[in-house]
Amino acid sequence: MNGKEFNVLRTHHVEYIVTDLARAMAFYVDAVGFSVTDRDVGLAYLRGLEDRTHHNLILRQGKEPGIAHVGFRVASESDLDAMEQYLSQLGIANHWETKAERGLGRSLRALDPFGFPIEFFYEVEQVPWLLQRFEQYRGAEVMRLDHINYITPKVQEAAQWYQDHFGFQLSEYTVSVENGRDRIWGAWLHRKQTSHDLAISNGKGPRFHHASFIASSKNQILAVADRLAAMGYVDSIERGPGRHGTTNAFFLYLRDPDGNRIELFTGDYLLADPDWEPIRWDLEDPQRQTFWGAPAPKRWFDESMVAFDWSGNPQPTENPILPDRPIMVD
Repeated sequence: MNGKEFNVLRTHHVEYIVTDLARAMAFYVDAVGFSVTDRDVGLAYLRGLEDRTHHNLILRQGKEPGIAHVGFRVASESDLDAMEQYLSQLGIANHWETKAERGLGRSLRALDPFGFPIEFFYEVEQVPWLLQRFEQYRGAEVMRLDHINYITPKVQEAAQWYQDHFGFQLSEYTVSVENGRDRIWGAWLHRKQTSHDLAISNGKGPRFHHASFIASSKNQILAVADRLAAMGYVDSIERGPGRHGTTNAFFLYLRDPDGNRIELFTGDYLLADPDWEPIRWDLEDPQRQTFWGAPAPKRWFDESMVAFDWSGNPQPTENPILPDRPIMVD
């Protein structure tokens, strides 16, 4: 058996831990513009206007903020059975869940070899499409989840593992040249036909840097910055607005009241051709991260989100590998 016997469609949702659910809801729903699908004791299920499935962001109240898991959707129920066999063949511990997450059918949960909690599922509850419910548009006019960003000292190994075993493809990458060979320091990987579903960056990890959500337009990203400042969330605006070199996207990074990070993102590209050649960026090129815009603050590089295992314990971390020479970061 190999990874070609199942089909991972896309990054579907994330689960954030927040310490005060009401405070988090005021930020994500009232200020940023997420839509509420469902509520439970200590839980909220949110989605974007373009989503037709139950949720793309779960907020769960807990003692320590961070990220509890990432959910990937597969193409069929039979893909889940094939994946269970394949993960077991690889020696990756996994288990089934059927009722832990509202809106989903059975899901297969595991920790990848780099310490990231991942979930695979097919069946998901369908919900009313809000795309033309223009009276519900507010804030950033959040459309859908686009991608998530892992932090690990094992960037090259993790990027290759997701390509070899789950069929991700490389869209862009950042390298330095060491002894005449490229060393990868950042990788952008995709399953859907846009720039990426998963970014992997160098740093102390396993940690998560951010989850990124599509805003309806560049203008709406600018508008939500005004809205956040007027509502008392000016300190939540961490970086941007600006444009990335990698992915070409217009961006704004925000921190929620617990410090969890999201990115608002729009304007990347279609990636549908089978002969796509990955875009190579030099680590010393300052425009790879910020094509234009103010330099990222130090905390954007130094701070990241705790990753929890499936028992709710914070994952132990390793320090990053550093380049042999100083680099320009922005």
